[in-house]
Amino acid sequence: MKKKIFLTLLVLFIAIQFIQSEKNEGPVATNQDITHYVEVPVNIQHILKASCYDCHSNQTNYPWYAQVNPVGWWLNHHIEEGKAEINFSDLTGYDKMKLDHKLEEIVEEVQQGHMPLPAYLWLHTDAKMNQQQVTQLVTWVNKERQKLNIVE
Repeated sequence: MKKKIFLTLLVLFIAIQFIQSEKNEGPVATNQDITHYVEVPVNIQHILKASCYDCHSNQTNYPWYAQVNPVGWWLNHHIEEGKAEINFSDLTGYDKMKLDHKLEEIVEEVQQGHMPLPAYLWLHTDAKMNQQQVTQLVTWVNKERQKLNIVE
């Protein structure tokens, strides 16, 4: 009985490997990305690419384990959710108010330690931000929010 259960699970595991999700490797249009809407210094761009872009852009660098389902499905679900919150590759449709709000959310999520996702960091350690990077990101966001000149 145990052998039948094991073989059934093994066959299912092998079968789901053939059901791959679509990869998040879309086009990069510089007239739609965040650098078109706000000034992004090189150090901030580096932080965003290392810590945010895998889930919040059209260009995900997939780790090897993304090829193994159901882990690949789980990662793609996180990417879809992340891009729904903010997609740094495509900010078309963002007016000043929405952009200001999204920038404000970036600060909140990073300062509270919710982003990058803690579950993501144990395998993707280079996405972890140190305190200096958090401070740089917060300072940059606050500066760019001031430039947007939103009166509350």
